[in-house]
Amino acid sequence: MKPVYVINGFLDSGKTDFFRYTLAQPYFKTKGKTLLIVCEEGENEYEEKLLQSTNTVLELIEDEADFNVSKLTALDNRYEPERVLIEYNGMWNFKNMHLPKKWGIEQQISMIDASSFKLYYTNMKSLLAEQIRNSDMILFNRCDGIEDLAAYKRNIKAINQRADIIFEDENGEVDVTLDEDLPFDLKADPIELNNYGYGMFYLDALDHVERYEGKKVKFTAMVMKPSEFSENNFVPGRMIMGCCANDMQFLGFACEYDGAKDLKEKEWVEVTAEVEKKYVKEYEGEGPFLKAVSVEKTSEPKEPVVDFTAPQA
Repeated sequence: MKPVYVINGFLDSGKTDFFRYTLAQPYFKTKGKTLLIVCEEGENEYEEKLLQSTNTVLELIEDEADFNVSKLTALDNRYEPERVLIEYNGMWNFKNMHLPKKWGIEQQISMIDASSFKLYYTNMKSLLAEQIRNSDMILFNRCDGIEDLAAYKRNIKAINQRADIIFEDENGEVDVTLDEDLPFDLKADPIELNNYGYGMFYLDALDHVERYEGKKVKFTAMVMKPSEFSENNFVPGRMIMGCCANDMQFLGFACEYDGAKDLKEKEWVEVTAEVEKKYVKEYEGEGPFLKAVSVEKTSEPKEPVVDFTAPQA
């Protein structure tokens, strides 16, 4: 399978600068030829000296209709590259991107200009979601003077929980924490989570489970019983809307409960549980794990879906 490296983002988000820097690095050099496909021309360009020194050939595809398997296969046959780099047009819907069968995406990176993120997130949520949904890394640049980076991180995590999210300003990487921005009291026993609070807890615990180790949380949840779980485990969670109605997903952590076998799929319960960090085979690694203190049946909440697209008080 021929490795393909994809970078996407809206115009002038820094895609060209990222690829120019990467091509010049010793760790990225290769003996074979590199095919670089550029789908839009921004302010910055690739210098001919860089292309020659890295044995890279550049092909410009400006029309979305021309970005098709037939065209890409023809380029593959023409240049016989060892690898392919694609600088994808941010205004093209990423789910419509199709590659030749012998090409496989090795890494996908999304570039976001933090200074214009709110504009795109408000007006082009669906298009932005398709860019970042399967990305391995989300890189926010131009973060200087922006105070709500924690909110940006939550917006991304609601769509793609596995991606590494990096924020950079002119001085380099910015550390973003959520301690001061959580909508619940970390010192409470138990920590009571309303609808939005549950969504925040879920996303934050993925990155900072140590904040919750040994603490109890209390929340209303829907029951899910994956077939691969033992009879004493279930998943209490909520449907979360990270971008739009078509982007909802069920998010919850594995929970140990002696009475799990008596619970029914999709019924509602009020859960009080202690948070642990442990290896869970279903996670294929370590992560947040709940040990139920109490599980009581309850009615469906007035707002069953946690909506991250709605403004929060």
